[in-house]
Amino acid sequence: MKIGIIGAGNIGGTLARKFVAAGHIVKLAASKGPDSIRELAEKIGAEPVTAAAAVEDVEVIVLSIPFAKIPEVAGLFSTVPAEVVVIDTSNYYPQLGTRIPEVEDGKLESVWSSEQLGRPIIKAFNAVLAKTLAERGKPAGTENRIAIPVAGDSPAGKAIAQQLLDDAGFDSVDAGNLADSWRLQPGTPAYCTELSVAALASALKAAVKGDAPRHRDALMAEFFGGDAPPSHETIVARNRAVSAAR
Repeated sequence: MKIGIIGAGNIGGTLARKFVAAGHIVKLAASKGPDSIRELAEKIGAEPVTAAAAVEDVEVIVLSIPFAKIPEVAGLFSTVPAEVVVIDTSNYYPQLGTRIPEVEDGKLESVWSSEQLGRPIIKAFNAVLAKTLAERGKPAGTENRIAIPVAGDSPAGKAIAQQLLDDAGFDSVDAGNLADSWRLQPGTPAYCTELSVAALASALKAAVKGDAPRHRDALMAEFFGGDAPPSHETIVARNRAVSAAR
């Protein structure tokens, strides 16, 4: 497939590398322009482009930018054909940036993103830590392969996202429509907990909507309140423990 990725950080850059390795044609854009990522793009076999070019002549667009920045790229989508699948990997962490009143008042993060872009989106690759994505993918069929949830209103769009997850080394679980995407937001049992398909399906069902923001905020305070950053293993373990609490 022809894929455009906007955002070349820990998630976007890793996805570009993995998608190229799987045989896809990838254009990669960064906020500082193509020259800022030319070395990275050439190393992994992607084409460094502007954000405007990243959404042209592609079948899939992956948005991997800070959640609050989504309105800044909305204008790029006015001429993108309806059949192009848009995957959003972002998450709302008010402690790290702008507080968004609508989301604070209860609007689902993914619904807000979709409204800003003026088109349907698929939520995927948001519930996985950068290290997990970069280092813990396994071939299809591997026992206890890590699974990642996908949500959206388009069955065809979700199928494409699930294929890309497989290409990246992960199983997937269909978490439902976009209205169900709260089940894979920060602070839920499905978020960044490195679970297999069966365990992830159970985690999605176990989520309690009102608990997620409280769990998210408690985890952020814990992870950023110490003298040294926690290890990857600690983050996964604490995500599992705190999100399961009542």
